[in-house]
Amino acid sequence: MTINEIQDEIIEEFSGLDDWMDKYQLLIDLGNELTPLDERYKTEQNLIDGCQSRVWLQADFVDGLIHFTAESDALIVKGIVSLLIRVLSDHTPQEILDADLYFIEEIGLKEHLSPTRSNGLVAMVKQIRAYALAFSTKQ
Repeated sequence: MTINEIQDEIIEEFSGLDDWMDKYQLLIDLGNELTPLDERYKTEQNLIDGCQSRVWLQADFVDGLIHFTAESDALIVKGIVSLLIRVLSDHTPQEILDADLYFIEEIGLKEHLSPTRSNGLVAMVKQIRAYALAFSTKQ
């Protein structure tokens, strides 16, 4: 699936929910479905700067694709990072760098996050793109 197809799928999932409490619950559920990050990756190096809660992001470059795994100690943030991973994991560095993450706006995430969570979301996207840029130079 392309990045945009995955984003459209997420928009569709959220479009059926009118109440933001239901959308938060979906985020929490998605976060709970996230495969736990291996303890060896919960290092200072993998912590994302700019997030109020602790978020670890591991990136592995395999066969030209970047595979992301992550975890957070906050339920909603864990859901947010699970969405980012779902959209961007297992794509090429260039696809990730070129991606327009319109789903964030479309599902109303940006306007319903506190300023600190919003900053954290920006920091997560920035870190994912930094990995993509680093891996693109290795190709």
